[in-house]
Amino acid sequence: MFIDQVKVLVKGGDGGNGIVAYRREKYVPMGGPAGGDGGNGANVIFEVEEGLRTLMDFRYQRHFKAPRGEHGMSKNMHGKNASDMIVKVPPGTVVTDANTGEVLADLIEHGQRAVVAKGGRGGRGNSRFSSPSNPAPEIAENGEPGQEREITMELKLLADAGLVGFPSVGKSTLLSVVSAARPKIADYHFTTIVPNLGMVETEDHRSFVMADLPGLIEGASEGVGLGHQFLRHIERTRAIVHVIDMSGLEGRDPYEDYLTINNELNEYNLRLLERPQLIVASKMDMPDSEENLKAFREKLTDDFPIFPISSVNRSGLRELVYAIADKIEQTPEFPLDHDEAEDNGIHRVLYKHVSQKDEFDVTREPDGCFVVSGFKIERLFKMTDFSRDESVKRFARQIRSFGVDEVLRQRGAKDGDIVRILEYEFEFVD
Repeated sequence: MFIDQVKVLVKGGDGGNGIVAYRREKYVPMGGPAGGDGGNGANVIFEVEEGLRTLMDFRYQRHFKAPRGEHGMSKNMHGKNASDMIVKVPPGTVVTDANTGEVLADLIEHGQRAVVAKGGRGGRGNSRFSSPSNPAPEIAENGEPGQEREITMELKLLADAGLVGFPSVGKSTLLSVVSAARPKIADYHFTTIVPNLGMVETEDHRSFVMADLPGLIEGASEGVGLGHQFLRHIERTRAIVHVIDMSGLEGRDPYEDYLTINNELNEYNLRLLERPQLIVASKMDMPDSEENLKAFREKLTDDFPIFPISSVNRSGLRELVYAIADKIEQTPEFPLDHDEAEDNGIHRVLYKHVSQKDEFDVTREPDGCFVVSGFKIERLFKMTDFSRDESVKRFARQIRSFGVDEVLRQRGAKDGDIVRILEYEFEFVD
């Protein structure tokens, strides 16, 4: 089964907890704090494995949770950092944040890696909080929670040339005779229901990858037929090989077919029409093909080369393969990023100061409870060890410095009102 788009949940490992400990050796008077830090949690890393061709594995495993770091130990011993979780993906995988739409990684080359979920840092032990005013602190941090996000993985085939055209125009047959690929070929529409890749080699020992994509029909860019589902696979191609049935056996006008398919490519993504096209007039061994080709040439206004071929008697294939190889060599790669700056070949990075605000929200529930939410507040809460009074006091001081107390008063919080952070509740003390 060919799977080219999946949604998965990834979570970096939590950091290990720091601990409160003291030196207790017999001949060490006033030994002091000796609580070690926790180890860092593991990252979730995607790595390209060129032997993979589909996202099939991710259909059955949709959750990837990296291991957490070890907790700190006494005698100032640091907990062990967790080993990163390496997840193999096929070349051509684009990783996007499902909630924000941000492209996290475009993985192309074998061995290329990208961190898709960062592990949390280890919590600090009480040795870290020692100071002249507090030489024996009872404070230790819990490990930082690992990053958790829902991502969309999309496979865009790494083909140099893509075969497009209506169903049953001869795309699969053409691929089967110019490469070692063996796609399913039959006399009905949508025989090809998954993209097929074939390695084509010319007589002068040049080679390129050609993709046979499921047939397009009118309305494919709006989701009709199979075409829209697989149009993403020609986004990386350097040349589009437009196969048109010149026999007219389907009762369609070849030129109308040409206009319809190009319109679908334009509707899906404007940049697809920027790629050079080669027009392949297929089935030239049929009786009316020569006449239809002549009429097609008269109507054609675009300056695209036309290659009459017959996959049955293999006429015209040598010239076509050479022309495709030449066109691929002459055409640079097309980036997937469609920003105007990149369209013009300009790559700029803007560095600017962004003020670090301790952003949080305070809302009120129907039961009168105040709910405090925000990334920094929730992270601080998770990293606080509430079993120790000093840690609780430190947490109270920190959220006060964020301005939470002030905002609660502005929202009408009084002494004894309930304040909720995550699923935990506290009393507001004014």
